[in-house]
Amino acid sequence: MTWLALGLALFLGMHMTRALAPNWRDAQIARLGDKAWKGIYTLVSLVGFGLILWGFSQARQQPIVLWPRIPGISHATAALMLVATILLAAAYVPRNHLKARLQHPMTLSVKVWALAHLIANNTLADVMLFGSFLVWSVLVFRAARRRAAPVIAAPTAAGTVAAIVAGVALWAVIALWLHAVWLGVAPLGR
Repeated sequence: MTWLALGLALFLGMHMTRALAPNWRDAQIARLGDKAWKGIYTLVSLVGFGLILWGFSQARQQPIVLWPRIPGISHATAALMLVATILLAAAYVPRNHLKARLQHPMTLSVKVWALAHLIANNTLADVMLFGSFLVWSVLVFRAARRRAAPVIAAPTAAGTVAAIVAGVALWAVIALWLHAVWLGVAPLGR
């Protein structure tokens, strides 16, 4: 669990600097330069991500179960994940109404993803991992909403449909194939 906790601290800590310590972040950029800051940011994030993967895989070998699994929860999780993948696609597909309305669909996607996995899983490592990402996404979303709204091109129906279709396609790939291949867990019980 130590490696997981350290990885979460490094990865999420770096990803919270803009939201929670903007003056410190700006001072570092001014002192080091933009490229050096991005290099340090990337290096710390990659080390943190690697430690998250390592720590979580180690914790899964001897799980500490906190509560019994909730029967039938996979349906709610699958539905939440569909919302999460549509929000993720909306962050990247240009000119869609979801991004125009929500402004930060990727952060909302992480929030829904973390919640979906918290309700589906029942170990201490799951609570650490997904709970940390849920707290991170709440804090970052609040901070982002306080900043000036990003300039977003006028949304179109075609952009919105493209975001939804891309999100549904991404959900299908993950739910039906990728999750089992990468993580050894078939979320739909296949």
